Amino acid sequence: MREVDVIIVGSGLSALIAAYSLCKHKKVMILTKGEKSDSNSVLAQGGVAVAMSEDDHWLHHLRDTIEAGSSHCNEFIAKKLVQLGPLFIKQLMDRGMSFDRHQSGELMLGQEGAHRKRRILHAGGDATGREFMHFLQQLIVQDVHIIEHQTVQDLIIDNGCCIGVVSRDQKGRVLPFYAQHVILATGGCGHLYSYTSNSAVATGDGLAMAYRAGAALIDLEFIQFHPTLLHSHHRSGGLVSEAVRGEGAILVNERNEAIMEGVHPLKDLAPRDVVARFIFERMQQGEQISLAIDDIQHFEKRFPTITSLCEKAHVDLKTKRIPVVPGAHFLMGGIKVNEHGETTIPRLYAVGEVACSGVHGANRLASNSLLECIVFGQLVAETILNKQEHVKIKPIRYRSERHATDSVYLPSKFAVRHQMMTHAGIIRTEDTLKQLIYQFEESLAHASTSLLGYTNEQLNLINMLTVGKLVAQSALERKESRGAHFRSDYPFQHNEQWGQKRIMKQLREKEQHQFNSVMGR
Repeated sequence: MREVDVIIVGSGLSALIAAYSLCKHKKVMILTKGEKSDSNSVLAQGGVAVAMSEDDHWLHHLRDTIEAGSSHCNEFIAKKLVQLGPLFIKQLMDRGMSFDRHQSGELMLGQEGAHRKRRILHAGGDATGREFMHFLQQLIVQDVHIIEHQTVQDLIIDNGCCIGVVSRDQKGRVLPFYAQHVILATGGCGHLYSYTSNSAVATGDGLAMAYRAGAALIDLEFIQFHPTLLHSHHRSGGLVSEAVRGEGAILVNERNEAIMEGVHPLKDLAPRDVVARFIFERMQQGEQISLAIDDIQHFEKRFPTITSLCEKAHVDLKTKRIPVVPGAHFLMGGIKVNEHGETTIPRLYAVGEVACSGVHGANRLASNSLLECIVFGQLVAETILNKQEHVKIKPIRYRSERHATDSVYLPSKFAVRHQMMTHAGIIRTEDTLKQLIYQFEESLAHASTSLLGYTNEQLNLINMLTVGKLVAQSALERKESRGAHFRSDYPFQHNEQWGQKRIMKQLREKEQHQFNSVMGR
């Protein structure tokens, strides 16, 4: 019987942070769908947002987080994120993680959309995620067993508790793995959409398996569309970080008109939902939108990853224009968790993009995603280490079923992604959402209730259809526009204020005066 103390499904930043904090005390196994380097974390360019400069404070960071979240953040958890962030970042720096610095030795701080301060730490220019992942992989290499190319199919639930997972290798062999604790760190669902910044493994598998197990999922309608993906030959060629606009790039049309003038006080650095929706609307009118990088000195040195993407897409940077398109970037919703990463199923945890603690509200603040992985990856590990009770696990026999799955009709991935982009994308309506739900339900109706007989590819499609339907149902139920969720038939959110009074109530009395000062009151 394959049994360990902790199974972590996924190999991104939140998984590695949790694994590192656990592995000196527990036997930890990581199961990952692709190779260990396949994750959205590796692709993260901008950096990690943290209030560490002398003219910044976590209260500033909290305000920006909640404003971007459109009055939908869990303020208690958002406060925990911005307060603990500097502490955990300093701990990682003490262990050897390095960030880009000026010649004077001071940390280089970037600025991104909806941040009122320069607070974005970055490493390797625009390769922060890759640098973080390499650093952590080296820390855990001797202590954590990582098994690649394992498609986790479902959770094993016994007496209401999660005791393991059912996985399949590349040959389709079914393998049960057992553990005292299971952490889902499978990332988001960006590859449900035609245009996305996400890794190809981000197809919502963790959401689907949690749903089938009976865990609560929330806020799935809130999918952030990044305004600037590289757009070449009708395809998205990767992310063009918001840090590019933070360093002075502006969005222009073919006539070199700055399109964000007069749209929002922060112009090109407005919240992502505002910028993405406006670019989408201009493109619907037949315009091509580009980033003008004329004012950025030494672009190739500051943004080597983006430079490489442009070269691969045959985009000539000598023109000082990078064609862009909005695309699916980040899921604010997910598996419902508390501040400890605990789901509604005992001994099942979720962390990172697959989880929803309410920290991002309706729209994530730029570069808060890596910070979320670091803070809550650490907190979920601490929660597990503090649990003393041990569950006796009885193994369950699994075997691959043999039935004619070839005769089952499932749409292609291309069709699913096109339907999601068209009917549940940047702008939604009741009619388009109902149409999508009907189509996906029709496809799922032909699938067997048992998933053991399907190929890995078919299982992936079933997960995509399942999560796509749930996203559309959530978007249909929210009859308002809020943050990243925009309904053209309900264009206004009910509460235009961002929850200032509620934050005031949750801050301790001794912090009130400082908060009033930050807010300019």
